Amino acid sequence: MSRRFSLPAWLAALALLALSMMSAPARSEGVATFNCYGSRHTRSCVATFRRGRVDTHVINVPGPVGDELAAAEARDRRWFERCGPVIRQDRYGMPRYSYRAPGCEFGLLD
Repeated sequence: MSRRFSLPAWLAALALLALSMMSAPARSEGVATFNCYGSRHTRSCVATFRRGRVDTHVINVPGPVGDELAAAEARDRRWFERCGPVIRQDRYGMPRYSYRAPGCEFGLLD
């Protein structure tokens, strides 16, 4: 007796597998992603699972226009004049911002 399957047996098994996969209900309970980044000696992996419907479209939000744009530019100008940001190196050689007034690192105007 041969232990090898015949071609009709393989086709029947494949058809049965395809039929069982088609009859399984399609569920969308969420999206799972798994990403790894790294090199030969280091690696960082992140697993993310989102439940429910996931919107994969990127939605462009329009920027300020007209009066809103003028107000935003005026606010930025006032902040720059008050805070005077300057990049200086700290004692470790890292570039850091320094400001003339307290609270400027948080975007405070007053």
